[in-house]
Amino acid sequence: MDNVRLKWRIFMFLLGFCALLIVMLWLMQTVLLTETYKLIRRMEIREAVALVEKNINQSDLQAIIADLGTEKEILVMPAQEFLVPDRPNPGNPNRRPMESVTETKDFTLSDGRNLSLTFHAIITPMDATISTLRFQLYIISGVMLFCAVVLAVIIARRISKPIEKISEGAKSLAVGRYDTHFTGHGFLEIRELSDTLNIAVGELSQTDNLRRELMANVSHDLRTPLALIYSYAEMMHDFPAEVTPEQTQLIMDESKRLASLVNDILDVSQLEAGVMELHASVYNLTESLSETISRVTELAGSDGYAIHFEHDGERYVNADEIKITQVFYNLLLNAIHYSGDGKIITVRQDTAGNKVRISVIDCGKGITQKNIPHIWERYYRGSETHKRAIAGTGLGLSIVKKIIELHGGTYGVISEQSKGSTFWFELDIA
Repeated sequence: MDNVRLKWRIFMFLLGFCALLIVMLWLMQTVLLTETYKLIRRMEIREAVALVEKNINQSDLQAIIADLGTEKEILVMPAQEFLVPDRPNPGNPNRRPMESVTETKDFTLSDGRNLSLTFHAIITPMDATISTLRFQLYIISGVMLFCAVVLAVIIARRISKPIEKISEGAKSLAVGRYDTHFTGHGFLEIRELSDTLNIAVGELSQTDNLRRELMANVSHDLRTPLALIYSYAEMMHDFPAEVTPEQTQLIMDESKRLASLVNDILDVSQLEAGVMELHASVYNLTESLSETISRVTELAGSDGYAIHFEHDGERYVNADEIKITQVFYNLLLNAIHYSGDGKIITVRQDTAGNKVRISVIDCGKGITQKNIPHIWERYYRGSETHKRAIAGTGLGLSIVKKIIELHGGTYGVISEQSKGSTFWFELDIA
């Protein structure tokens, strides 16, 4: 059955259901008709007995008995006067007499006397009726089967066609055709499935575009320092006597840049695979932030960047100091990258209850509301290009997200275009 197409399975179910109805109709209208008729006559006898018993002392009892004979064809008379009539079958005098149902009941009158009445009902032979019904059932069965087949085919196609279209679209999507569009109609569930798949297509398409962009960015970031290292190394090989400290320093700087890129990619891979371990301990967060700001200021200060640190006292947290420092370092690099011409960055430490919030505020162009939901994605890089004072890889915010989530903290961004951005994260105070 697993290999049977949906429309044929629906067709078989509907056809089987209609066949079951026809079989039941045949059984009730032919095979069981006589027995059903006898059962009904017995029930009518019981009802007649109950009616007479209820009105046994009423003056209109004779009228009630007469009505039973007229309307129900039930003969009611004293038991001592009753003789079973030997009535032949009126349709065929040679056949056996007609069947009947007889019941005798004793009643107590109001004056204490007992009255025994016999209730007698003739069971009319059903042969002619059954023959008539059988002929009608032949016609009805043929019409019902024809209509059942047509209806089953229509319903099966109506249900299966949109599902088949969705299945074809899913196969196209599976081979990387992200321009696939799903159109569901006919049923609410199919329409909801279609809408969900269209959302999935959009997300997959965006992820694929970001992945391609990342590959292009990483390739560019790898190619540039490798080309510089190779060219300077070749020059040093050809002219060893002309080697200068500036040339060796450039090779060292580009090597560090390559190492930073590779380390970020490895960090993202470990975080996504869930294999990165935290080594938490209680440490002075405020002091750690201050030291990181000093190091970054030494690197970026020569290019005119200023970093101001505002805090409300020393705070301690139970966290992995190396990982949290990496988070803060990445946020600082991101702020430097997008700080614009103002080149002023503010770091603020605020405490609320048992939470400490670290905010990194730049004075850049800000982020559009459309792009804010995507900035934490691992393949996303903003379209704005600025001169970097410190080399970065574009993977920093993805690393920030993963590390803060591992610590059970929260993170976010507040940004308006032309008003800069504020990136923040919160941790529990130890």
